[in-house]
Amino acid sequence: MINISEVIETNKMIQDENLDVRTITMGVSLLDCADASVAECRRKICAKLKRCAGRLVETGDAIASEFGVPIVNKRVSVTPAAAVGASCCRSPQDFVDIARTLDDAARDLGVNFLGGFSAVVSKGMTPADELLIRSIPEALASTERICSSVNVGSTKTGIDMDAVRLMGETVKAAAERTKDRDSIACAKLVVLCNAPDDNPFMAGAFHGVSEGDAVVNVGVSGPGVVKCALAQIPGADFETLCETVKRTAFKITRVGQLVAQEASRRLGVPFGIIDLSLAPTPAVGDSVADILREIGVEHPGAPGTTAALALLNDQVKKGGVMASSYVGGLSGAFIPVSEDQGMIDAVQAGALTIEKLEAMTCVCSVGLDMIAIPGDTSAAAIAGIIADEAAIGMVNQKTTAVRVIPVSGKRAGDTVEFGGLLGHAPVMPVNTFDCSRLIARKGRIPAPIHSFKN
Repeated sequence: MINISEVIETNKMIQDENLDVRTITMGVSLLDCADASVAECRRKICAKLKRCAGRLVETGDAIASEFGVPIVNKRVSVTPAAAVGASCCRSPQDFVDIARTLDDAARDLGVNFLGGFSAVVSKGMTPADELLIRSIPEALASTERICSSVNVGSTKTGIDMDAVRLMGETVKAAAERTKDRDSIACAKLVVLCNAPDDNPFMAGAFHGVSEGDAVVNVGVSGPGVVKCALAQIPGADFETLCETVKRTAFKITRVGQLVAQEASRRLGVPFGIIDLSLAPTPAVGDSVADILREIGVEHPGAPGTTAALALLNDQVKKGGVMASSYVGGLSGAFIPVSEDQGMIDAVQAGALTIEKLEAMTCVCSVGLDMIAIPGDTSAAAIAGIIADEAAIGMVNQKTTAVRVIPVSGKRAGDTVEFGGLLGHAPVMPVNTFDCSRLIARKGRIPAPIHSFKN
């Protein structure tokens, strides 16, 4: 039973410590929308999304009002569009038309983002996969709410380096296509390894083909709550520190579980998973970097940062997994730069580099996320960054990703403003030594030996 002290404690987390449910994301299968005609496929997509997700926003708002729990985002993820459009799309423009249809549907639904303009190419690309990837720059430049993702590798299959090379070129093209808006298209594009089928967070969300027809996934957050809890035990030993993080993660996740079950009941859609991730925002006090400082490093990037982050990530999972019937998605600590004021401060102080961020991604959720880089960074260098992160994910059997933004006209040390949840960021320098000979090689990096477990 929940007692009054726990109610008061939860209210304090919401009012003073930035506790929220970061997103309710409804996953919708569009496999039954495939058709030989692009026009008919688009019509079916609109009808399916309206039927399944038409009440998502009003339901989320009603739950937030009745329960007093902020639900920041209401989102939709769909089956990877490369699979949906494979029967009818014969050119990149056909996929752009599908992206615009999805964008119109997202606007009508009132959701802030729709994810799933995606392709899964960890072992090779079909013609439809390649057409979709080549359509991404125009698709993201001509839409407002569409997010795109491409999975280029997995522990079981290795890394498709042809796709990696193409994604380096695609990121550059997307940056150029929106150069008048600080290359904002790249903020809606992520390249993944070991992408999960049930991730509720953008830009990597899509509704995997292993999922049912529709499902409700919830992403919880609360870096400010964890930071405040640790501030109450300064200098405590590691056992006490770990117990505090676990207990706090349990409480945060219980809020998400409550919201998820209620949303599932009201929408008549099965509950999928809770994603336990600590997802920061640009708001002061809602920062993973501040937690790392509370644990004991002067700035993220200082010696000991990776150890502190590993501890945090593990304890969040240990505490949260006991609070939900189903856990999935990414589940860990996000370390984006532009969306975390503490990370921005660390970059500006000279403590945090891309190389250190890469090391940190070995022990936490996702990867190099929302990092602004110089606009003249080559496509080969971006592909090399993608390959490095994919290798970390492949070998360590975890999800990794790259969302870098080569901001046209900007150099290292400049700043760029994306606005809203995407925040602002200092432009970080990229190693300028050449990797083009590596990226020019064709084929696939094989799966690691420990992948053969059948």
